[in-house]
Amino acid sequence: MTQKQEEISFETCWDELSRGEHVRQNLSSLRSILREKGDRQGMPGCVGDGADIIGLLSDKEPKVRKNAALLLGDLGLCSAVGELYAHYESEETLFVKSAYLAALQKLDASAYIEAFKARRKELASYVPAEEEKKHIAAELRQLEELIAGIEGIGRHRFIGFDAEQKFLLTANHRQSEVILEETAKISASVKRSAKLHPLGVLVKSQKLLPFVKLRTYRELLLCVPVKERVKATPEDAVNAVWKSGIYQMLSACMEGGEVFYFRLDVRSAMGPDEKSAFVKAFAQKLEAISGRRFVNAPKSYEIEFRLIAAKESGFLPFVRIPSLTAGRFSYRRNVVSASIHPSLAAVLAALARPYLKEDAKILDPFCGVGTMLIERDILVPAREKYGVDIYDDAIKFARENAAAAGEQIHFIHRDYFDFRHSHRFDEIIANMPLRGRKTKEEMDEFYRRFFEKSRELLAKEATLILYANEVGFIKKQLRLRRDYRLLQEFVIREKEQFHLFIIRAV
Repeated sequence: MTQKQEEISFETCWDELSRGEHVRQNLSSLRSILREKGDRQGMPGCVGDGADIIGLLSDKEPKVRKNAALLLGDLGLCSAVGELYAHYESEETLFVKSAYLAALQKLDASAYIEAFKARRKELASYVPAEEEKKHIAAELRQLEELIAGIEGIGRHRFIGFDAEQKFLLTANHRQSEVILEETAKISASVKRSAKLHPLGVLVKSQKLLPFVKLRTYRELLLCVPVKERVKATPEDAVNAVWKSGIYQMLSACMEGGEVFYFRLDVRSAMGPDEKSAFVKAFAQKLEAISGRRFVNAPKSYEIEFRLIAAKESGFLPFVRIPSLTAGRFSYRRNVVSASIHPSLAAVLAALARPYLKEDAKILDPFCGVGTMLIERDILVPAREKYGVDIYDDAIKFARENAAAAGEQIHFIHRDYFDFRHSHRFDEIIANMPLRGRKTKEEMDEFYRRFFEKSRELLAKEATLILYANEVGFIKKQLRLRRDYRLLQEFVIREKEQFHLFIIRAV
């Protein structure tokens, strides 16, 4: 909140508004204060039934009517629903109409659902004049979100492909090699071809679900079957996507209604304003060209169009269906800022697999929310699993995640350097802490203590599996100490210098 907003209280603005002073300014200030505070504490006492604001819905100034409607929604005044709808129906200024709908989205407007549908149908067949297009599109978008909020979106269910399709399992270079190996292990009865791609692994198969179950890819993207690279303008992108037959493809593999609710994600070097304008234009043009069989619903979408900038020029187009992979990491109910993505944890476990043994006793000294331990145990079951972390919230979250995964893991809230145990461990697996604000000298000392402490806890011939971006400090300790031997090293993220180290305690 700005200093000016801090000085102006909700009550002060309300008093001025009630006296008809600085109406537009105070409506805007009240909305800003509500957004900044994030609650409505102390509000009902001065607002009452909102009659003063409802009266402003009849103001001669369109921007006053617009802000009054939006404020009623922000305040959550359900008693205003009837008045908002009545004024929406009678409103003649196009840019104000969508504000009534935005306000009604925050209230219970279910009594008017059939009227909203009728209006949507009317607008969908209306051919607006050039100066109307922007406002009609905004009203339609708000209607779609309002109807979806009341009825929910008629979700489609994936039922499989009728013909062979291409899809991409996204990953960085190191992950891609692991994924490619895993695709080769899928049952021979599943006909497919797979090859490395700059964005991951490109697969061609009629069956999708066996690949969905793999744990090492980041995202699964269906390839939009365009004949050539999509040009980098909204109109060209929409034309290429629509002419590819993507609607027919999705209708064939997904059971449900005629309408698909979507959002667009553009991955390119565009600036925020340029990208926002592109997304908006693309959504409007796709809705129009598809006869609203594709409807833009960025807050409640069921499919995502993904445009990824190609190296030379233009875009590579894909479709992501979140429901397909929704259950892959369903245990991951809690995260913290430093949490590793489970697909990366699965890749690290897969790379280390030749050095993992069943029924091992393993320890994660910086366990966070437990992802590394869980993914390692899913790949090769261990006998006993311990996770240690200095942060209480992380341990709490880890216990909840492990329970959701059906994992029996002992989580201990403690600094690793104070941790003691009566038995030795066969393995330490860790996503090592980032440097943060530590100096070079502090990190050097941290790794010295880490290797010293770990040797106390490890059995002879035990294994350390360390994911870290402090290559120099780790290799320094390996040079200085004779009780550790580097077995293998993988470069995972070359630019950020993240490596996976497989080390033997001797």
